[in-house]
Order: sequence, then C-alpha cells, then structure tokens
Amino acid sequence: MVLSRFWLVIFISSIIFIVVSLFTGNSYTIDHVLNGKKDEPILISEKYIDQLPVFIKDSIEKAPDKTMVINNITSNPDTTYVYSAKTVKIYSGVQKSDGLLPTCKSTLVDLILPLIAYLAFFCGLMELLIISGASGKLAVVLSPVFVKVFPTIPKNHPSISYMTLNFAANFLGLDSAATPFGLKAMESLQELNPEKDRASDAQIMFMCLHASGLTLIATSIIGYRAAAGAANPADVMLPCIITSFIGTIAAFLIVGVKQKINFKSASLVLALITLIAAIIGLLMYVNHLDLIGKNYFTSNLSALILVAIIVFTLIFSFFKERKFAESGTTVFDAFVVGANNGVKTGVVIFPYVLGMLVAISLFRNSGLFEIISNGIAFVFSNMGVNKQITDALPVAMLRPFSSAGSRGFLIDSMNTFGADSLTGRLSSIFQCSAESTFYVIAVYFGSVNIKNTRYALPIMLLVDLICVITAIFVASWFF
Repeated sequence: MVLSRFWLVIFISSIIFIVVSLFTGNSYTIDHVLNGKKDEPILISEKYIDQLPVFIKDSIEKAPDKTMVINNITSNPDTTYVYSAKTVKIYSGVQKSDGLLPTCKSTLVDLILPLIAYLAFFCGLMELLIISGASGKLAVVLSPVFVKVFPTIPKNHPSISYMTLNFAANFLGLDSAATPFGLKAMESLQELNPEKDRASDAQIMFMCLHASGLTLIATSIIGYRAAAGAANPADVMLPCIITSFIGTIAAFLIVGVKQKINFKSASLVLALITLIAAIIGLLMYVNHLDLIGKNYFTSNLSALILVAIIVFTLIFSFFKERKFAESGTTVFDAFVVGANNGVKTGVVIFPYVLGMLVAISLFRNSGLFEIISNGIAFVFSNMGVNKQITDALPVAMLRPFSSAGSRGFLIDSMNTFGADSLTGRLSSIFQCSAESTFYVIAVYFGSVNIKNTRYALPIMLLVDLICVITAIFVASWFF
C-alpha cells in the first residue's frame, strides 16, 4: 500500500511539474522527457537568427553551409546552436537519464534480459543444490542462528540456505548471483506465509537485511575509482565495510525490536562476534598488502569464490547422481528445470521493475529531483556543512531510486571534483553502502505477488538515511 501510494505520488507530481514548466516558459519542450536518451543535449529554446548575440549570428552567416552546429566557447561551453532553415535551435546541458520510452526499451533489453539469464543459470544451480541435498545440509548447520533471527521459520527450512547464499553473494559484491538466490529465498519464505498478498515478518527481516547492503569487496566501486585515476582505488574499502555493517546492524535492531526478537540468545551473539572477527581479520590481511596486492586481492577474491560455489555444486551433484536418479531425473535435466523456473520468475517481475523505473525516469527528467536535491544541498550548506559533502549528496539521494542513476552521479562527481577528493570518496561510499530500495522492493515482493509490504519500505528508507549519516562521519574521519 505504501509503495503504491509513493509510486503514484512520484508519477503524478512529476507530470504536473513537467506541464507547469512547459506553460510557464521554464521548459521549451517535453520531448526529451518522453524520447530523450541519456547524455544527449537538451533543447532549451528556438530563436530566429536575428535574436542571437552578434558573434553567434556572424559565425552562422559566414559559414558556407547554413545547416550547421556551433559550440559556444565564449560564455557557456555546454551550449550548442544548430542552424537549419530560418531558425536556430539552442541546446544546453545533457540529459541525466533516458526518457520514458527509451526507459521501457532499456529496462527490457539492458536489465530484464540479462537478469533472466542470471536467474536461469543460478536457479539451475539452486535446483542441483536442492536435489543433491547440499542446501539441506547448509540449512541444518545454520538453523541455530537463523531460527533466532527468523523465529517464524521452522528449523532446517530450505529458505535458510537460500538466504545464506544471498547474504554471502552480497557480502562479496556478487550482484549477479545475489538476486537469483534472494528471489529463491523469497519464494521459499512465501510458502510459509499464511497471507499470500501481505509480507510476512520473515520476509520483511530478510528484505531489510538484504537492502542494508553489507559488502566486503566493493569490486565495481574500485573499478570506477581506478578508471577515474584514483591513486589508491581500494582506499574506500574499509569505510564502505564500516558504513554498510552499521547499516546492517541498524536494520537488524530496528526490525528486531518491531518483531520482538530475543537479542540475548547465545547463538545469536556468537554469530555476531564471529562475523565481526571475520571482517576484522580480512581487513587486517588486506591492510598489510601494498597497492598492487590490494588491487589483485579485491579483483579476484569474489570471482574465485563464485567459481568455487559453481564447482562445488557440480562436483557434489556428480557424486549424488543416485539421488537424481531416485527423483526420476539427471543432473543436467534438473539444471534445465531450475533454469526454466528462473526464466518464469524474470517474466513475472518485469512489470514491477518497469513501472518503478519509468516513474523514476519521469522524476529525474522533469527537473523535480534536481530542485529537491539542490534545495537540500542549500539547506545543508547554510547549516555549515562542508561543501565537499553537499556536492556528494545527489548520489545519496538517488541511490534508493536507481543504482544506474546514482552511478552516473558518482562518475560525474569523480570527474568533476577528482577521484581522491572528499566528494569523490564520499560518493563512492554512498554508492556501495546501501541498495536501490525501490528497485529491490519491486523485484523481490513483485516476484511473489505481495501487494502489502507493511512497514518494510519505511524501515528500509530509514536504514538508507542511517547509512548516509554514517558515511559522512566515516568519510570525514578517514579522509
């Protein structure tokens, strides 16, 4: 219900703002909102040649070809004049994201089709883990901890192993594997849900822990920083871990209080201490490496672990062929069945993702997001907040809505202010310390047709805010 209302508010307010801007003269055309593509110049006005500044008019009249493009290098290097027939069209700035119609296309081609491919492959592996019995063994080992965090889940339930694989994939920065494992977890949790269109306590806890984005190896962030010329691309790794860990703990505590979980459980405390010790141990190991060593470690650890999971699944399945035969299938046929289920899941979630991303596209291209972002930055600057921090806030603001959009702001901030500036580093921490909340809700709850998400969205947004505040303090402390 909350998500539906929020979606309607974004859609309607963006459209109203677009129409008002058009008729008040603040916008020349709304075509870019519908048909424009990311990084294309935006048409801001059209004038007769006599209405232009003299130096622009003279440049056009002296040109041998009357259909031409002139870049204004005197007053504004971003402004371009295109002369054709009797008028001159003036373009200035570039579009931050695709328009509505290109978003529909790119959602299918660039997002859903690759996602379906990932779902098919990893759901195929999950089917092998299920039939071979590996997932059951993992659930038995982890049940003492998970039944404390998820008291409504029966001991040794298959969802425990799926959630574990999801958390592990997120922890290692393996987004392509995390989503299929997470969707399988939601599907398994839905089997226990007595109200099929209403999120259960276990599903909300899982979603909030997933969305808090606990990450050890921020592989993509390190890659972006290396491309931007950072002296040490991996220097944000520790701040990212601290920020995302605090966000995860906050999510667990907030949801745990709401669901009246027993925090004094010995197994729960032991698991938390073990996790903290593992993180500290890895950080100590990475910290003693030189620059090349850190880059090598962060570039290969996640990939090696993913390969290890795949190899283990196949080898374990090979030695358990008898179980497959007892089920009336073979290892390969079981993989195909799981892959088919993954494809079906991708088709189911497509409308949910499309609806959310189209609304976000309108929100960004309407100019409303930019006004809100600039307003918040203005308030913070007047409160005495460092300008380098306020310059990074657009990444934090857009992150809950769109990973691709916030990534664009991240790259832009590093190109504008420098990868090793406080702005560039803080933007990197914002990008890796939380999930794209609205996208995650649309995908995960949409995959099991849950319409009432209860208190999941407010808590996830609160955790996003906690991550933003933590990132600012951590970045200021480190850099």
